[in-house]
Amino acid sequence: MPVAFEPIEGWYTSAAEGTRYRFVTYAHRPESSPAHDPRLQAPSRVRCDWGRPGARAVAAGPDRLAVVIDVLTFSTTTSAACAQGIQVAPFRWHDPRAQGFADEHDAVLARDRSTGGPSLSPGSVHGLGRDRLVLPSPNGASTSLVVAATGARVVAGSVRSADAVARWCAARLSEDPSLVLALVPTGEGWPDGALRPCAEDLWGAGAVADALVQHGVDDLSEEAHLARHAWLAVADGFTEHLLASASGRELVERGWADDVRAAARLDADQVAPVLVDGWFRAV
Repeated sequence: MPVAFEPIEGWYTSAAEGTRYRFVTYAHRPESSPAHDPRLQAPSRVRCDWGRPGARAVAAGPDRLAVVIDVLTFSTTTSAACAQGIQVAPFRWHDPRAQGFADEHDAVLARDRSTGGPSLSPGSVHGLGRDRLVLPSPNGASTSLVVAATGARVVAGSVRSADAVARWCAARLSEDPSLVLALVPTGEGWPDGALRPCAEDLWGAGAVADALVQHGVDDLSEEAHLARHAWLAVADGFTEHLLASASGRELVERGWADDVRAAARLDADQVAPVLVDGWFRAV
């Protein structure tokens, strides 16, 4: 069937930017859209798709609860920060307004790992000295903002917080039978900007999916089942698997092996980082 680009328009008030924006995004739609598009993974209540394109397909709208998973390392660092009572504002990568926003909100702006201060490194948020952190990232932060702009509720998911996130999400699904949960592994990017699905985010999505099943939520799409079984295949000895992954090796070669080990600690944080008014907060 021929495929067209369909514009989706709306308004988003971003606490992280302090202004109200009209947004226009585009989704692939068949020119003659069927009443039920199999790519949306309905009627399963737990769905899974990759990156910003996948998020727009399965995680967009006020009837959606989106778990954004960027294991190395936005979601992991957000979880570690929230576990210490720090609020985290996702911010677009290399946005020149970030420092001004941080100053305005008495927050610390995360910078490059090499600076030695707060960064995307999970260990860098210990002893921060303030209770607010502005955390730019090219994948997890940007995807969180895109999903939030559609009216969906956003949670940062990681291996460190898999059980806490699943427990919180399971309670929301129980309260509202119309709610749909979307797992969004963000993936990485190739130099030309193309999406690069990566092992660690598939595993992170699978860890949350497995925890959802443990909390009684088992209506998973086949895509969510795939993520879960990928996780179960590596759950024993996960640290070594993560260190051996392409993204893990990249960080190890740069001297950040401790970041990978921190990201591999299953359920180290007993909080669910939920985006409220532009800030991830522990619930």
